[in-house]
Amino acid sequence: MEDPELAAIRAARGAQGGGGTPSGEDQAKQEAQEQMRRDMLATVLDSAARERLARIALVSPDRAQQIEAILLRMVQTGQLRGRVSEEQLIGLLDQIDGAQSKSAPKKGAIVFHHRKGGFDDDDDF
Repeated sequence: MEDPELAAIRAARGAQGGGGTPSGEDQAKQEAQEQMRRDMLATVLDSAARERLARIALVSPDRAQQIEAILLRMVQTGQLRGRVSEEQLIGLLDQIDGAQSKSAPKKGAIVFHHRKGGFDDDDDF
């Protein structure tokens, strides 16, 4: 049996939207938005491009979400005409890589700074 005061407190927290877990209504909205996003991507991407994006999501979920957001923005602004093929998706990935490599240096890149006028092994003492 549940305490009536405890039930009232839980109901009040659910109405405020605060507390631990999201309410059923919020969760339903999120699920509906996720379903709309998946449906829109399914209509925009052909099967090969969808498979490639799914493989990218396995390796790097953040990157896949970034690509999906770009594709959805392109659809909403009318930049995409027709379905996106795998080759077009690869081109988009290359553009993203190029933009990111210009803005930030590569991780793990080793840069050698040679000093001028330093000692060489060829110098005789």
